[in-house]
Amino acid sequence: MAEPSTTLGDTGDWAPVDFERHGRELLASLREHFEHVRDVPVARPYDPAGLMARLDTAAPERGEDFSRILADTWDQVVPDLVQWNHPAFHGYFSTCASFPGVLAETMTAALNVNAMLWKTSPSASALELVVLRWLADMAGYPADADAVLVGGASLATLYALGAARDAAYPHDVREHGLAGPDAAVPRIYTSDQAHSSVDKAAITLGVGLRNVVRIPADSGYRMRPDLLEAAIAEDVAAGRRPVAVVATVGTTSVAAADPLGPIADICRRHGVWLHVDAAYGGLFALSTALRPALEDVSVGDSLVVNPQKTLFVPLDATSLHCRRRGALANTYRLVPEYLTSAHPGGAADFMDLSPQLGRGFRALKLWWVIRAFGLDGLRSRLDHAVALAGELRGLAAAHPDWHCPVPSDYPLVCLRYQPSDGPRTDTPEGRAALDALNARIVAELNDAGEAFVSHSVIRDGYVIRISLANIHTTADDITRLWAALNRVAEKTR
Repeated sequence: MAEPSTTLGDTGDWAPVDFERHGRELLASLREHFEHVRDVPVARPYDPAGLMARLDTAAPERGEDFSRILADTWDQVVPDLVQWNHPAFHGYFSTCASFPGVLAETMTAALNVNAMLWKTSPSASALELVVLRWLADMAGYPADADAVLVGGASLATLYALGAARDAAYPHDVREHGLAGPDAAVPRIYTSDQAHSSVDKAAITLGVGLRNVVRIPADSGYRMRPDLLEAAIAEDVAAGRRPVAVVATVGTTSVAAADPLGPIADICRRHGVWLHVDAAYGGLFALSTALRPALEDVSVGDSLVVNPQKTLFVPLDATSLHCRRRGALANTYRLVPEYLTSAHPGGAADFMDLSPQLGRGFRALKLWWVIRAFGLDGLRSRLDHAVALAGELRGLAAAHPDWHCPVPSDYPLVCLRYQPSDGPRTDTPEGRAALDALNARIVAELNDAGEAFVSHSVIRDGYVIRISLANIHTTADDITRLWAALNRVAEKTR
């Protein structure tokens, strides 16, 4: 066992030499973990009561040796984590923390700066301006737009819709709220495939769930512009106030992209804010394989993209961009005396662009990852993910019992197991039986720990969603995943 940490008396921190020694212990254990990560279960069944019984102990009265803390972490905590950074994790929109990003997070935590004002850490704010411009260029959005790094796409959509709400009303919403002198009922429009963050934003902003208008999608799961225009016209005629349209580039269930051009035309005609939720799809504009087929996100009044989903940056790292200069600050800027400061030329106080005051140094990990791989390296890695998805779709297309019910340009594959001698697909009973069969496949596969997938329910029924985003995932991993899917399916049917 390692010697106890040397401390600076009873009130000080570890000595820097001990910090380095324990850091080496941690990095060595992480290196071993990733060298053998394919032998680690991605997830395992767990008993909540047993888990809590193991972890829920009294706080120690005296400090413990770091080696013991680290060993307990690997023995008691890590096994019951879902390994999101595993090359066989394919659930939800899988995130991936590349090694440059992991090291950047370590340095960020050590420096522990607050990027709320320019003066509280000038280079942190300056670096944020730089990486936000890089991200805008990658996505094809105006680089001179207002922008800010935030803690997730759901928060970015909330902040954008807050600015849209204020822009929609002639009276001062900041002062009077929605119950002001011009209190027409607010309406937000989005597709029936949009993320639940739109609903949560409506709850938080006082718009209300009943005033989120879900526009039906077409056969490709894309919002129908004709029905959007009809819904806006109906609301205007009834005296309601259209606040914003939320269009999606990379929907949650099937990674569809709403037709931004026609939607933007409708928004311009009616003077409605267009927010583009490109959290998943936006940065695939960097991909050589996908860019020619992608929607032009620059038409949005605001845009969210999520480097934590597609650029191998650790959680959390999301950027919100707004081409309506000053709109975010109009909603969120509030400066008490103790936060007043001089503003030299080119300075930016990021606390003005969202409700958050204290802000971590998110820009550093983006700066490190983008510099470590370069645009060409990021492009090739995104193209690699697209190619892996193509391989998996090809395997399913060649198999009589598997079906890809909806195509996608992105590395998100939806599969449905429909054995040729199984239940019929043209009866409600048969569809329900197939839904149950596919649900059992997901549960059995995830419980086995060899891979982790998620699911959705679309018009065809219950589908197995496979997201391919990990920088370490290879063609061999796809072969193993395909073998596991078939093995579980045969066992489960």
